[in-house]
Amino acid sequence: MSSSILERPLSEVFVSNRPQLRRIAQSIVRTVEQTDEVMQDAFLKIVDIAFDREVRQPFFYCCQVVRNLALDCCRRRTVEGNHRNFDVDVDMVDVPGAPSPHKVLHERQALDAIDRALDRLPAKTRFAFELYRLEGLTQREIAQRLGCSLGQVNGLIADAARAVESCRHLLGD
Repeated sequence: MSSSILERPLSEVFVSNRPQLRRIAQSIVRTVEQTDEVMQDAFLKIVDIAFDREVRQPFFYCCQVVRNLALDCCRRRTVEGNHRNFDVDVDMVDVPGAPSPHKVLHERQALDAIDRALDRLPAKTRFAFELYRLEGLTQREIAQRLGCSLGQVNGLIADAARAVESCRHLLGD
Protein backbone atom coordinates (compact mmCIF):
# COMPACT_ATOMS: atom_id res chain seq x y z
CA MET A 1 0.00 0.00 0.00
CA SER A 2 1.53 3.30 -1.01
CA SER A 3 1.79 6.34 1.20
CA SER A 4 -0.38 8.31 -1.24
CA ILE A 5 -3.41 6.19 -0.26
CA LEU A 6 -2.78 6.96 3.41
CA GLU A 7 -2.69 10.65 2.67
CA ARG A 8 -5.84 10.70 0.49
CA PRO A 9 -9.09 11.59 2.24
CA LEU A 10 -11.31 8.63 3.03
CA SER A 11 -14.06 9.96 0.73
CA GLU A 12 -11.66 9.91 -2.24
CA VAL A 13 -10.70 6.31 -1.49
CA PHE A 14 -14.40 5.45 -1.43
CA VAL A 15 -15.10 7.19 -4.76
CA SER A 16 -12.08 5.72 -6.52
CA ASN A 17 -13.02 2.20 -5.36
CA ARG A 18 -16.75 2.60 -5.82
CA PRO A 19 -17.22 -0.29 -8.33
CA GLN A 20 -15.56 -2.79 -5.97
CA LEU A 21 -17.49 -1.50 -2.96
CA ARG A 22 -20.72 -1.65 -4.96
CA ARG A 23 -20.08 -5.33 -5.77
CA ILE A 24 -19.66 -6.06 -2.06
CA ALA A 25 -23.00 -4.41 -1.26
CA GLN A 26 -24.74 -6.07 -4.24
CA SER A 27 -23.53 -9.53 -3.19
CA ILE A 28 -25.17 -9.06 0.23
CA VAL A 29 -28.42 -7.17 -0.43
CA ARG A 30 -29.09 -8.59 -3.92
CA THR A 31 -31.22 -5.71 -5.25
CA VAL A 32 -30.11 -2.63 -7.17
CA GLU A 33 -32.31 -0.29 -5.12
CA GLN A 34 -30.95 -1.50 -1.82
CA THR A 35 -27.41 -1.51 -3.16
CA ASP A 36 -27.82 2.16 -4.08
CA GLU A 37 -29.19 2.87 -0.61
CA VAL A 38 -26.28 1.09 1.08
CA MET A 39 -23.73 2.92 -1.07
CA GLN A 40 -25.28 6.29 -0.32
CA ASP A 41 -25.43 5.57 3.43
CA ALA A 42 -21.82 4.29 3.36
CA PHE A 43 -20.56 7.40 1.60
CA LEU A 44 -22.30 9.68 4.11
CA LYS A 45 -20.89 7.68 7.01
CA ILE A 46 -17.39 7.77 5.55
CA VAL A 47 -17.55 11.51 4.99
CA ASP A 48 -18.60 11.98 8.62
CA ILE A 49 -15.87 9.67 9.91
CA ALA A 50 -13.15 11.27 7.79
CA PHE A 51 -13.19 14.34 9.98
CA ASP A 52 -13.13 12.44 13.27
CA ARG A 53 -10.15 10.13 12.91
CA GLU A 54 -7.30 8.93 10.78
CA VAL A 55 -7.80 5.48 9.23
CA ARG A 56 -4.76 3.28 8.66
CA GLN A 57 -6.21 1.12 5.88
CA PRO A 58 -8.81 3.30 4.16
CA PHE A 59 -9.83 0.82 1.44
CA PHE A 60 -10.41 -2.00 3.91
CA TYR A 61 -12.21 0.40 6.20
CA CYS A 62 -14.53 1.42 3.32
CA CYS A 63 -15.15 -2.27 2.56
CA GLN A 64 -16.06 -2.92 6.19
CA VAL A 65 -18.46 0.06 6.32
CA VAL A 66 -20.23 -1.09 3.14
CA ARG A 67 -20.41 -4.68 4.36
CA ASN A 68 -21.83 -3.70 7.78
CA LEU A 69 -24.45 -1.39 6.28
CA ALA A 70 -25.48 -4.05 3.76
CA LEU A 71 -25.90 -6.60 6.55
CA ASP A 72 -27.91 -4.06 8.58
CA CYS A 73 -30.12 -3.51 5.55
CA CYS A 74 -30.78 -7.26 5.26
CA ARG A 75 -31.57 -7.53 8.98
CA ARG A 76 -33.93 -4.57 8.79
CA ARG A 77 -35.67 -6.09 5.75
CA THR A 78 -36.13 -9.37 7.64
CA VAL A 79 -37.58 -7.64 10.69
CA GLU A 80 -39.88 -5.49 8.56
CA GLY A 81 -41.01 -8.60 6.68
CA ASN A 82 -41.94 -10.25 9.96
CA HIS A 83 -43.85 -7.19 11.12
CA ARG A 84 -45.44 -6.13 7.86
CA ASN A 85 -48.12 -3.50 8.29
CA PHE A 86 -51.02 -3.90 5.91
CA ASP A 87 -53.37 -1.04 5.15
CA VAL A 88 -56.58 -2.80 6.07
CA ASP A 89 -59.67 -1.18 7.46
CA VAL A 90 -60.29 -3.40 10.47
CA ASP A 91 -63.99 -2.51 10.53
CA MET A 92 -64.37 -3.91 7.00
CA VAL A 93 -62.70 -7.27 7.68
CA ASP A 94 -65.11 -10.18 7.45
CA VAL A 95 -64.25 -12.46 10.34
CA PRO A 96 -65.51 -16.00 9.75
CA GLY A 97 -68.09 -16.93 12.33
CA ALA A 98 -68.54 -13.38 13.57
CA PRO A 99 -72.08 -12.10 13.10
CA SER A 100 -72.57 -9.01 10.99
CA PRO A 101 -73.80 -5.84 12.72
CA HIS A 102 -77.12 -6.27 10.88
CA LYS A 103 -77.51 -9.81 12.23
CA VAL A 104 -76.66 -8.69 15.78
CA LEU A 105 -79.27 -5.93 15.58
CA HIS A 106 -81.86 -8.37 14.22
CA GLU A 107 -81.14 -10.85 17.03
CA ARG A 108 -81.43 -8.13 19.67
CA GLN A 109 -84.77 -7.07 18.25
CA ALA A 110 -85.96 -10.70 18.38
CA LEU A 111 -84.79 -11.05 21.98
CA ASP A 112 -86.56 -7.82 22.92
CA ALA A 113 -89.77 -9.14 21.33
CA ILE A 114 -89.45 -12.43 23.27
CA ASP A 115 -88.82 -10.49 26.48
CA ARG A 116 -91.94 -8.37 25.87
CA ALA A 117 -93.99 -11.52 25.18
CA LEU A 118 -92.80 -13.08 28.44
CA ASP A 119 -93.50 -9.84 30.34
CA ARG A 120 -97.18 -10.13 29.36
CA LEU A 121 -97.38 -13.52 31.11
CA PRO A 122 -98.15 -14.01 34.80
CA ALA A 123 -95.01 -13.94 36.97
CA LYS A 124 -95.36 -17.62 37.95
CA THR A 125 -95.55 -18.68 34.27
CA ARG A 126 -92.49 -16.64 33.32
CA PHE A 127 -90.56 -17.92 36.33
CA ALA A 128 -91.37 -21.56 35.49
CA PHE A 129 -90.31 -21.00 31.88
CA GLU A 130 -87.01 -19.36 32.95
CA LEU A 131 -86.26 -22.19 35.36
CA TYR A 132 -86.92 -24.73 32.61
CA ARG A 133 -85.21 -23.02 29.65
CA LEU A 134 -82.47 -20.91 31.23
CA GLU A 135 -81.52 -22.87 34.34
CA GLY A 136 -82.21 -26.30 32.88
CA LEU A 137 -84.29 -27.60 35.79
CA THR A 138 -86.59 -30.54 35.23
CA GLN A 139 -90.36 -30.08 35.50
CA ARG A 140 -90.31 -32.17 38.69
CA GLU A 141 -87.67 -29.81 40.25
CA ILE A 142 -89.73 -26.78 39.19
CA ALA A 143 -92.88 -28.27 40.74
CA GLN A 144 -91.03 -28.79 44.02
CA ARG A 145 -89.63 -25.25 43.95
CA LEU A 146 -93.02 -23.63 43.13
CA GLY A 147 -94.98 -25.96 45.41
CA CYS A 148 -97.40 -27.06 42.70
CA SER A 149 -98.23 -30.18 40.70
CA LEU A 150 -96.21 -31.52 37.81
CA GLY A 151 -99.23 -31.03 35.51
CA GLN A 152 -99.49 -27.37 36.45
CA VAL A 153 -95.77 -26.82 35.70
CA ASN A 154 -96.29 -28.51 32.36
CA GLY A 155 -99.16 -26.09 31.60
CA LEU A 156 -97.15 -23.02 32.69
CA ILE A 157 -94.26 -23.98 30.46
CA ALA A 158 -96.64 -24.68 27.53
CA ASP A 159 -98.27 -21.23 27.96
CA ALA A 160 -94.86 -19.53 27.93
CA ALA A 161 -93.75 -21.59 24.92
CA ARG A 162 -96.84 -20.41 22.96
CA ALA A 163 -96.03 -16.79 23.81
CA VAL A 164 -92.45 -17.24 22.63
CA GLU A 165 -93.65 -19.11 19.51
CA SER A 166 -95.39 -15.92 18.38
CA CYS A 167 -91.90 -14.40 18.01
CA ARG A 168 -90.37 -17.29 16.02
CA HIS A 169 -90.74 -15.43 12.71
CA LEU A 170 -88.26 -12.85 14.00
CA LEU A 171 -85.52 -15.45 14.54
CA GLY A 172 -85.28 -16.47 10.89
CA ASP A 173 -83.39 -19.70 11.63
